[in-house]
Amino acid sequence: MLRPSRRTSAKSRSRPMNEPVIVDEQTFDKVVLQSEVPVLVDFWAAWCGPCRMVAPVLDQIAGEQEGKLVIAKLNVDENPNLAAKYRITSIPAMKVFKGGEEVHEIIGAMPKQAIENELSGII
Repeated sequence: MLRPSRRTSAKSRSRPMNEPVIVDEQTFDKVVLQSEVPVLVDFWAAWCGPCRMVAPVLDQIAGEQEGKLVIAKLNVDENPNLAAKYRITSIPAMKVFKGGEEVHEIIGAMPKQAIENELSGII
């Protein structure tokens, strides 16, 4: 019996796609505020349906913007001090940091194109 070819495309053989970075109160300053490239921080929680809807979109953007943008995920239930510090009152909330400063905010789940439009001019 012949087996199907297990050939992989050049794209799948290349190095792994850039993925979002999990940050918390101990790593936030180093990963987000000291980054040399802009960082989009996704403030989310496991119980948040819209957060789960936007997660694969952010995964895709992370892969496409490798080297130009870092996607960081911060669980607000596990990091309430950072959620309070950055005035997170509803989720999903995404804040973009550049040069250690907050430069943009995106509230709510939205399609990939809308998020990319929000990021234009920043990355």
